[in-house]
Order: sequence, then C-alpha cells, then structure tokens
Amino acid sequence: MNQESRKAGKILRDSEITQQIIAAAIRVHCELGPGFLESIYEEALAVEFALSGIQFVRQYPVPLFYRDHQIGEHRLDFLVEGKIVVELKAVSELEDIHFAIGRSYLKATNLQDGLLFNFATAALTIKRFCRERTSSDRTVDFSK
Repeated sequence: MNQESRKAGKILRDSEITQQIIAAAIRVHCELGPGFLESIYEEALAVEFALSGIQFVRQYPVPLFYRDHQIGEHRLDFLVEGKIVVELKAVSELEDIHFAIGRSYLKATNLQDGLLFNFATAALTIKRFCRERTSSDRTVDFSK
C-alpha cells in the first residue's frame, strides 16, 4: 500500500461537520446511484448541503502562485464551513494522483482537511486526506 492510501483514512480535526458532509454525500449516492457525470453529483450535493444547513461555497476559486507570481487558478468542487475541501469524482477507481491533487489544494488554500468522494462505485467511496497540523491553521472567511 502506498503512502497516499495509508494517510487517506486519517481522522479529520472537525469530525462533526465531516460526518455531516459524509452523510449528505451518502444520501446523494443512495438516491442517484453510480453512473452519472461528476457535475450531476455536484449539483445534487449542493442541494443536499443547502437542505441540511451546511455552509458551503461551490466552485471556490483558489489562485495559484509560484515565487509570489500568480500562475493560474483552480476551483475546488466545494469549500465547506470555510475549512474543509470536498472534491468529487465519478471514475471507476481512485488513483494516487487524486490524493496528490487534493493535498495540493490544501496547500494552496492553507487548509488542513479534505474529503474525496467517488460516486461511480456501487458503494460510495469516501476518502479523507489531510496536511499535518501547522501553526498557520486557519478558516477561510466566506465574507470575501
């Protein structure tokens, strides 16, 4: 088992909201099942978050920098409660690159925890990914 897979099951710091996010994703998967495009699951999960009272930003823009120069921008599928990155996939199997990308998003946002859902499997695949705790842990301000 590679390092990415071993760390994926690590317990996240915000367990209550994490469980709410996972429960919402499970409800979406139970209702829709596998077989749709990622965008369909994203839309359904946004509805489920709203119905569940979970604060989220969909397609949250993240500027990417290299040596203090902005070199591009990425959009997270979801930023939940200003502190958890939620990424969705609809692929036959998660690969190491999905975890590496997730950790890159955490680094770019200076956040610590993320969830990766794969809706294309018979049972929803749920993977956690995180960075090591640092003195610069923060929450993103939604008012920006």
